[in-house]
Amino acid sequence: MTRRAWIDQVMGLPVSVHVRGPDLHSKHVERQVAAVFAHLRHVDAVLSPYRDDSDLSRWERGDLTLDAADPMLPQVIQLCDDARTRTDGWFDPRRLPDPRTGAPRYDPSGLVKGWAVREAADHLTDLAGYGWCLNAGGDVLVHAPDGQPPWRIGIEDPDDPARILRVVTRDGGAVATSGGAHRGTHIVDPNTGRPATAVRAVTVTGPDLMWADVYATAAVAEGAHALDRLDEQDGYEALLVSASGLVRVTGNWPVPG
Repeated sequence: MTRRAWIDQVMGLPVSVHVRGPDLHSKHVERQVAAVFAHLRHVDAVLSPYRDDSDLSRWERGDLTLDAADPMLPQVIQLCDDARTRTDGWFDPRRLPDPRTGAPRYDPSGLVKGWAVREAADHLTDLAGYGWCLNAGGDVLVHAPDGQPPWRIGIEDPDDPARILRVVTRDGGAVATSGGAHRGTHIVDPNTGRPATAVRAVTVTGPDLMWADVYATAAVAEGAHALDRLDEQDGYEALLVSASGLVRVTGNWPVPG
């Protein structure tokens, strides 16, 4: 199967698009892939906590009202409220440390990446008959049409990123991982305001990348007990690596072949 990859640095992350199918140098394929990166760059301009000129930062300073902001901002704030409710408060963008100064601020990044990739992938669904894999810093969304093999997604060992801990095989849907392997203990326990350290990494699979990412982030914040909560999420499965290195999975996590 012919395959082509595009890679760019967007939202502070390496983002790759892999497409399988015929005529991968056609203008149609090039246009749809370019639209994916353009969408993610727009999200970054609107919602980045690293940019003083983003709508998010301007709103926080009081320089911009929600009514005057890009519609993405109020949409994401509402989604974050929904996520806080669905995770019993373990996902909470309020009073998180600013990634540059450490001062408390509103930071929806734990939801934005999965949401942005999910929305950007709409441009790839126009590639009828093509298979594709969109990977943004380890959060992955895939599609394999009839007649193509499923995608194989490697899950890194958080203690040795050069080692693959498990391989997930999927012909559609999402795989999202949260933890401190690459960014340190940046996820905060919302009850204490301190870094969450009981879990090294959580990977969640499911139909929707935004919710898989939210559930993974919330699980790292909650700790080992989060696996029981994830076991109750219909359509989603999880793999959790504790601080001691113990690997645990939800009941329907696929058994390695």
